Amino acid sequence: KMAAPARRSVVFVTGNAKKLEEVTQILGDSSPYTLVAKKIDRKLAGPGGTRGTARPPAQHRSVPVSAVPEYQGEPDEISVQKCREAARQVQGPVIVEDTCLCFNALGGLPGPYIKWFLEKLKPEGLYKLLAGFEDKSAYALCTFAFSSGDPDEPVRLFKGQTH
Repeated sequence: KMAAPARRSVVFVTGNAKKLEEVTQILGDSSPYTLVAKKIDRKLAGPGGTRGTARPPAQHRSVPVSAVPEYQGEPDEISVQKCREAARQVQGPVIVEDTCLCFNALGGLPGPYIKWFLEKLKPEGLYKLLAGFEDKSAYALCTFAFSSGDPDEPVRLFKGQTH
């Protein structure tokens, strides 16, 4: 019987143990990759940096990484830039995740800036922003960006949206 090929490591840039657990579950045992969590220091990353102090499960290693800057722009652009910078720092394959909350009445805002909006306005303030609009609908957009670590290869985006 031949030994199973060694699983390659992919760095998942997160400080959120629950996200790590969920992504590991989604990838499943058949995945050729082992996720290695790298937390970004929230103080260095600014108001939109990762939150949470929970530690990842024991089966995952966690190693420090420098702060990935907070980028501005459309959600896809931000995810691609963050992923490229994280891949440059770790010099290997990475996954980054961004979650947006987009109000239709506000043209998709706050979008990727939801963490800053919540920090400054709290949920009550977000609700008040919509006071003058009939349309109170919104959607959540979750984007995972993957880089092989090769700067010449494109970053791949995987998106989920719920209304």
